[in-house]
Amino acid sequence: MTQPNDIPRAPDRTALPAHLRTALWLAGIGLPVMPLRAGKLPFGNCPACTRSACGDRPHMKAAGPCQCPAPCHGWGAATTDQSALTSPAWARAWLQAHAVAYHPGGARLTVVDLDDTDAIAWARQNLPATKVVATTRGEHWIYSGTVRSVNRVREGVDIKSSMSYARWLGPGTGAMAAVPPLVHELVKEKPAAGPAPRPVTVPAQAGGGRCPHRSPVFLERGIAMAEQRITAATNAVHSTVYATFLAVLSVHGRCGCLTDTHIGRLFAAAQGKGESPRHCTDAWANACVALGM
Repeated sequence: MTQPNDIPRAPDRTALPAHLRTALWLAGIGLPVMPLRAGKLPFGNCPACTRSACGDRPHMKAAGPCQCPAPCHGWGAATTDQSALTSPAWARAWLQAHAVAYHPGGARLTVVDLDDTDAIAWARQNLPATKVVATTRGEHWIYSGTVRSVNRVREGVDIKSSMSYARWLGPGTGAMAAVPPLVHELVKEKPAAGPAPRPVTVPAQAGGGRCPHRSPVFLERGIAMAEQRITAATNAVHSTVYATFLAVLSVHGRCGCLTDTHIGRLFAAAQGKGESPRHCTDAWANACVALGM
């Protein structure tokens, strides 16, 4: 017979970072989770996986990213594996984390992200009641079932499910309903057309292409401002990402300042707004073409 002293105790997690404790609890109830850094952004890829060097892109949609032990690949990093969440490869990310996110599609959920009062009013008139979580500016309406993730299906409304992530803001209130037909209609597949390249004239750099303002501080400020511009976009995300990539390339595209790390940060910011890796790659390529690179 098992004696009281033989019963294993639950692990003491009081010394763990608060966001990691939350993540472990969510993973325990079946939500694939990941850390977010400042600005509600995922952590950038590790050097081995930067710009899909690991070969994740061809099978991202079907099978997820590579098996990198670090929290790489945005939404693809989300996991319910508690040993992975507490591994050394994730430790630094949790210490720097500003929030916890989850992959709705990985738990067969869909989040209707309502960004303002007008969007909430629309939802109350057109969508069935379900579990509701308050956000900073609006509400998350959570349904059971998985659909394609699409930003701005209408003004102030994003759909987050497969290949996307949502910030954990609490359990919410109400009983969860199934994804309604209207949401399925809103996310019907549309042609994935990137912004049309616009002709832009860029003066030739002095010094044989050497950047006249080569400065780590200047470059860092520019990348940070670009990340902020993308993150702050509340509509026209595709156009904002393209315009931001174009602006960065017009200043630093010909002088060799940009590294894979910088580009990875811009891609991570775009994916944090729901852009797919393919859309990021296409927008970057279109910007290069527009600038004659």
